[in-house]
Amino acid sequence: MSAKVAIQKFSFPFSCAARLSQQDEVTQEGRVQVKLHDQQENRILSEASPVAVTGALVQNEKQAQKSPKPPPGGDRPAARVLVCTNASQSAVISRLTVEGEDQRPVAKRQLSSESAARTITVVKKSAVRKEAEEHGYLKPKAHLGQRAPPPAAGKRRRRKDLFTNSEVFNRVDSHVIRAGAELKDKCVYDVKTIVQSITQGARNELERLRAIWVWLCHNIEYDVSGYLGRSEKLCSPEEVIAAGRGVCCGYSSLCAEMCRLLCVYREVGIECQEVPGHSKGIGYLQGQSLKNVNSDHLWNSVLLGGQWFLLDACWGAGRVDVQHESFIKRFDDFYFLTDPEEFIESHFPDEEKWQLLDAPIPLEEFERRVFKTSAFFTMGLRLIQPHHFHIVTDDGEANVSLSFSRPATFTYDITQHQDLLHCGAPEQKDSSNSSFGLLTVSHRSMKLQLLPPASGVYDVKVFAGPLTVTTSLIWVCSFTVECPIPRAMEEIPENPFLSWGLQPVAGSLGIAGSSQGSKAAEAVEGVFELALKTSRPLMVLCELGHPGLEAAVAKRCLATQIQPDVLTCHVLCPLRGFYRLSVFVRDYEKTEVKFQNAGNFLLHCKGKVVGPDELYPPNLSSVCGPGTRTLEAGLSKFSHTTALVSTQQGKCNVTFHNQRDLELHTVLSREENKPAAVPLSRQLFCTYTDSKVTVSVSLPDAGVYRLGLYAKITPGGDFSPMCDFVLRNSCDQPGPPFPGVYSAWRKGCVLFEPRVGLLEPLAWVRFRVRVPGAQRVSMMGETQTDLKLNKSRVWEGEVFSGNGLQPLKLAAASGESSDMAVLLTFDIKQLEGEV
Repeated sequence: MSAKVAIQKFSFPFSCAARLSQQDEVTQEGRVQVKLHDQQENRILSEASPVAVTGALVQNEKQAQKSPKPPPGGDRPAARVLVCTNASQSAVISRLTVEGEDQRPVAKRQLSSESAARTITVVKKSAVRKEAEEHGYLKPKAHLGQRAPPPAAGKRRRRKDLFTNSEVFNRVDSHVIRAGAELKDKCVYDVKTIVQSITQGARNELERLRAIWVWLCHNIEYDVSGYLGRSEKLCSPEEVIAAGRGVCCGYSSLCAEMCRLLCVYREVGIECQEVPGHSKGIGYLQGQSLKNVNSDHLWNSVLLGGQWFLLDACWGAGRVDVQHESFIKRFDDFYFLTDPEEFIESHFPDEEKWQLLDAPIPLEEFERRVFKTSAFFTMGLRLIQPHHFHIVTDDGEANVSLSFSRPATFTYDITQHQDLLHCGAPEQKDSSNSSFGLLTVSHRSMKLQLLPPASGVYDVKVFAGPLTVTTSLIWVCSFTVECPIPRAMEEIPENPFLSWGLQPVAGSLGIAGSSQGSKAAEAVEGVFELALKTSRPLMVLCELGHPGLEAAVAKRCLATQIQPDVLTCHVLCPLRGFYRLSVFVRDYEKTEVKFQNAGNFLLHCKGKVVGPDELYPPNLSSVCGPGTRTLEAGLSKFSHTTALVSTQQGKCNVTFHNQRDLELHTVLSREENKPAAVPLSRQLFCTYTDSKVTVSVSLPDAGVYRLGLYAKITPGGDFSPMCDFVLRNSCDQPGPPFPGVYSAWRKGCVLFEPRVGLLEPLAWVRFRVRVPGAQRVSMMGETQTDLKLNKSRVWEGEVFSGNGLQPLKLAAASGESSDMAVLLTFDIKQLEGEV
């Protein structure tokens, strides 16, 4: 029986087998020198009929629930060799047993007697090359016992070279999930039948491997009870399939067996190796030394296109909730053909070569590395600092920095240290933040300044999600922070909007820049101003937070000005400590759109604070000072371009142009608990000349006032708010009131003198006034005095004020009518001693 065959990880309908004699050798490198016996003819196959052995897979036996001591030499584990030939004569089926040393850790010897057998399967070279040519590559040969070492440095293909994204497997995945459910309903537990069913329609070995891996992830649950020792661990393929659960060795052995059985139905199979090692999964103690500790995990490596790739169906199936001792099914595609540079962050093989790295790392480095979840890599994150998981604070501060390639949002959690990495803490977190640190997110990086509140060791979890995420953020990495001496500092307010500074979405919301960065800003003498440049007109709302500040008081600490290209927020700090200033914007014209958070700024007031009497007046509009709204109404050329106006004389004039000749109205108000002797309406006086408007203000005493400007945009409509001015008066001397104004006082009317509305009694007062179109102007009081029209078209004259028994009224008659209409009224001070 002469046949030249190439041993691969496939099987073929014809197989031969024989038992090794004592003269057969097992080398230290795991190579098995085999003499094949034809049992039918009882002779050794000679050199005339050579057998080429390549790509052998050796599976170590694991003896579950037995002594950890290796079995005695006489009972060494057997390995099964299936040799596929195309013998022209009748098929001769027999069994070959290979004796060899079991070099794997005792903790991993948990396979059944069948799957524990060291298995080598072969197929004709012509069949191998045919399959290889169909895929455009040839698999390199290897000697029996060699676990196909990684290819040369620089030539490794990455996962993205095999497939662009997991969506290319939608057809395969859908079929596998559907077929798996049907097989489960029919109680089909035969491995061969399952492999044949789920790989039906797969077009290449990559799709066949994908089918196996997806079936494992969706149909096998992690055996939490077995892991905790409360029931027998299930590891053999038959037991795992029947029960629908298993520990890590159950996943890995079943994966290897299913890959092996592919060659029963196809000319080529998939070489699959079980890889034992350490992992940072459940039971992992942060900071523990793994030296001389038995490895605790099993995963697989597969040969595709002459190159080894890594995969872990156990981690791809879901996660264990340690706190509730339950398994949570959660398909994680990351652990399918994971790149070695990312796989090594959580999986450390017993044998260095299975790191598949050009520069393997030592165990000590694996222990020190920051733990990163699969989400860390799928989100395109990169760790800037620190390089190791354990951080010691410097002056009570520790720093973490990440970069990202796609827009992302972040938060974090800081808690007292627990030994277990997976200690039942949540893997998701809502958009709320801890107050023991400052998190800032820029265009492409995240910085976290941690400030532990007391001495001790803390666990820090970082959570992240896409910028547009509407659900909870996902755990991406973890650290421990050791704080010998905390920094003495005030409490930082909660930031429910995750990060400090401008949000990453600020640019898309129309914010082009900020006068303040992400660091804390000092509020000098309790005052702070924030300016945001805009790329388009926006509306803005602001919110101020402080641990000891009431909401009603916080509203009186903010004044915002909205201009077409800049938004300005004026802030007052009535308490010492840290403040959170949050800014929300929307497009100016899109009134139906909700406001979105554009930035959050940390303010610090450690010196002088603003007193209660210095806060902004209540009921202040969100639109202060001239801006977008006044421009739209045709009000322009304001004498005061900012929202805040200060006066040391107790009076001021605000002028602007009314290009559309709108009907205007002004209001002066202040804190309600301060009654005024004279109505505040008498402290305002408006003059209209051509398109220019002058609003004269005379303030009764020191304090802060609101000057509101309103206009009728449409004839017959209501007055709409245009803007508010904040008037701050530092003069203690009361300003006199203006004359009372009647509706007949209209555009073009100008009062030159007197400019006050309260006159001295028994005094002659000079009046000068312009009243367009008037035929007669008189002052009416105890007596009536007609004013005379001079060459400048100004009515003037000397008028006796009287004894104050009745006010003086300025009246005018226009056109042919002799009726006199009252324009203004002037009060007369009462004589001393009179009531």
